[in-house]
Amino acid sequence: MTYVDPTSPELLADDGRRDDDQRATLADVVMAYVGLTKPRVIELLLLTTVPVMFFAARGVPPLGLVVATVIGGTLSAGSASVFNCVYDRDIDEQMRRTRRRALPRHIVSPAAALVFGVVLGVLSTVVLWAWVNPLSAVLSVTANAFYVFVYTMLLKRRTTQNIVWGGIAGCFPALIGWTAVTGELSWVPVVLFAVVFFWTPPHTWALALRYREDYAQVDVPMLPVVKPARSVALQIVIYSWVMVATSLLLWPVAGTGPVYPVVAAVLGAVFLVQAHALHRRARSSEELSVLQPMKLFHASNLYLSLLFVAVAIDPLLF
Repeated sequence: MTYVDPTSPELLADDGRRDDDQRATLADVVMAYVGLTKPRVIELLLLTTVPVMFFAARGVPPLGLVVATVIGGTLSAGSASVFNCVYDRDIDEQMRRTRRRALPRHIVSPAAALVFGVVLGVLSTVVLWAWVNPLSAVLSVTANAFYVFVYTMLLKRRTTQNIVWGGIAGCFPALIGWTAVTGELSWVPVVLFAVVFFWTPPHTWALALRYREDYAQVDVPMLPVVKPARSVALQIVIYSWVMVATSLLLWPVAGTGPVYPVVAAVLGAVFLVQAHALHRRARSSEELSVLQPMKLFHASNLYLSLLFVAVAIDPLLF
């Protein structure tokens, strides 16, 4: 069977839907279900889970535990993303960034997607409960429910603070990674939870600046939709400073070696330069060509990735 990219323009009608004359291949359907889980989001969540396991173990954690936690976390994050896609399918169909997802293109039905999300959620809970521990399973279910019911259904379409508080769901992997190894919570994972919490607004608002017309079209009140770019950029700068300060708290709280604080300080300085540069550009123009918000968005991904790599490496060296 020939593989067909489900996002290729050839498979789309002009309105973003699938041409009636074209039949979905098995590869189309499989990739559509995979796409519903938002694999890139899962990658980012796992990146804040596994390094914390290394840190909690003060070395290399048991391989079987890591595998079980990764599988359970992947299924849980995938489930939450599927539910999000089902609920948001009406606005996803109208936005350029999302109209090629499986539900807007009618490759997968909402009912089938809903069943898929439930199955993933149940499997995730079983895996974490049986092969990790009940606390990690409960935290995973809580994160899933928070993302679906609080962010997707309650906050996203009602307030500019949607991703500030809704982003809490994305902070749970730090807690899950820690409890998977230790079986209990402490201030150490709470600090890392807070780092991700303060990281989320700059990361998401940078992306929202790029797609603010899309959000405005579907009446989602992301901050860049209701506030000028200079105000958004100022908020990004404030959250960035708090994020960097919080990241440095891990050093005294957890008693890390010298690697982590040095890396955190360097990464934080680079991130702050990018945040202030965006603010400077936003004071002079509202044009995307001038703002270039994706520079900060990509920098934010790199920042979080390397920071948590440092979290994993530090206990291996000292």
